[in-house]
Amino acid sequence: MMDQLQGQVERITYNNEESGYSVVRVKVRGRRDLVTVVGSFVSLIPGEVLRMEGTWGYHGQYGEQFKVEHYETVTPATVEGIRKYLGSGLIKGIGPVMAGRIVKRFGEQTLTIIDEQPERLREIEGIGSFRAEQIRQAWDDQREVRDVMVFLRSHEISAAYAARIFKHYGKESLRVLNDNPYRLAMDVSGIGFVSADKIARNLGFSLDSPLRAEAGALYVLQQAADNGHVCAPYEWLMGQSLELLEIPRTVLEEALVRLLGDQRIVIQDLPSAAAADFGEDRAVYLRPFHLAETLVAQRLRRLLPASRLQRKLDRDKALLWVQEKLSVKLAPLQAEAVRRSLTDKVLVITGGPGTGKTTLIRAILLLYRQWNGRVCLAAPTGRAAKRLSEATGHAASTIHRLLEYGPQAGGFQRNEERPLAADLVVVDEASMLDCLLTNHLLKAIPLQATLVLVGDVDQLPSVGPGSVLEDIIASAQFPVVRLTEIFRQAQQSQIVVNAHRVREGIFPNISAMADNMQDFYFIEKDDPEEVLQVVVKLCRERIPARFRLNAIEDIQVLSPMHRGAIGAQRLNSELQEALNPQEQTLERNGRSFRLLDKVMQIR
Repeated sequence: MMDQLQGQVERITYNNEESGYSVVRVKVRGRRDLVTVVGSFVSLIPGEVLRMEGTWGYHGQYGEQFKVEHYETVTPATVEGIRKYLGSGLIKGIGPVMAGRIVKRFGEQTLTIIDEQPERLREIEGIGSFRAEQIRQAWDDQREVRDVMVFLRSHEISAAYAARIFKHYGKESLRVLNDNPYRLAMDVSGIGFVSADKIARNLGFSLDSPLRAEAGALYVLQQAADNGHVCAPYEWLMGQSLELLEIPRTVLEEALVRLLGDQRIVIQDLPSAAAADFGEDRAVYLRPFHLAETLVAQRLRRLLPASRLQRKLDRDKALLWVQEKLSVKLAPLQAEAVRRSLTDKVLVITGGPGTGKTTLIRAILLLYRQWNGRVCLAAPTGRAAKRLSEATGHAASTIHRLLEYGPQAGGFQRNEERPLAADLVVVDEASMLDCLLTNHLLKAIPLQATLVLVGDVDQLPSVGPGSVLEDIIASAQFPVVRLTEIFRQAQQSQIVVNAHRVREGIFPNISAMADNMQDFYFIEKDDPEEVLQVVVKLCRERIPARFRLNAIEDIQVLSPMHRGAIGAQRLNSELQEALNPQEQTLERNGRSFRLLDKVMQIR
């Protein structure tokens, strides 16, 4: 059972406008000191009284706190409370001085007068008809906020969700919730289908509601997209949705027909060859992914026959020249890739670690720069772009930066109307390209340019939906050079050797003597706590000393689980304490944040 607390807001110490999360100091009757209250709030104002439900907790740095789960505002009843309430900026046209005059005139009846007889405000010096109307309108606006919050609370919607809902919909919150609460899952950050479904059930929506069936199917498709799939087999979608929703199949089929008619999904019949690989003859897409996949294929095909900057070029002489400049002897497959980069408009270069992909990029880049060709180098991530720049000596950027992405500017600024100024576009680590980003990239590539995609399909997949590089290779519609030879320098790396062994289905070599192991080590420990201590010591002492790396910036620890003695949560806590032992700590949602902590976005 939750605790209850009522008190008057004295000051707002912290407020996050995006989430509504606030730290508030509250005056509680019977307590000498102010109480710290934390939680999500909407439109808090000093002077108003809060009736709250939540739990007491203790913060190591800030002491006792009351964590709010639900709350409602209570109109202040005392003259001083009303004066502070009105003078806080709550109502446009009333500041502290004017609030004092109004309260002096009407006393404890002030709020009743404003609510029921606002014309009487003209009895106050300095308030005429226009200003009285302004005050009345502002008061009505605040009343709408209170009405929305009362409604949300009465239907067991938590304060955190209420803050997000009101921030997104404002005064339209009640209409949206009554019409279609499942919109929350699509519109409001942090509220998914499961939470929206619970809210809808509290509002009286039935299990077989058509809106529920539509939202459930969209949720299953989005979950598939979150797992990297641009589409789902029709029967798989039916099975997953029916298990989630527990409704008759006919209700779900009707929902899919409506979603199809509303152009929110696409159902595509597959040709026999594709159906055999897919396992079914129909695929269901969320419409944006179907559109992106279709446009990627169209734009790649359009690049192939387009004219390019023609030169009278002896490819063999160019090959000899670039090898001399780089002081390397290219392997036969590398030489083929260089030649094809001079003739083909779209080229894929793929191969495992140590097969010379970076050397090829340097060679192709050098040739284009020799001819004063305009070159753009990019990679999906900042780290990959930095590594590409260091390896080639040419500026490289993330794809988002290359395309001049800006949320406030409306997305990607480079597109068909404003294409890249480039004769050659090279994308490294192309296995990480997803369908949506590839579509935006291809929009911005001018028809005369050459596109070279470099990557290893057996390495990191895309974060978003779609295995673009793998699909381009599998289509057999575009030139592909597969590098297979591991070069002598790479052969000295046990990481490279073992990566190829794993690719070939061979167990990695972990039996070599420690003296011969340069970069790949296998440490066997049975006790989880001992594993934890070894990992911390490796990150804090041994790896930085052995390889001259920065413990925070250059080392990444991977764990196959979130919880447990060696799960990500425990590892993060122990590594933070070992590598970044700062006193100043910010606690949020059960986690500690410190200046210079390494932060990774995982979604």
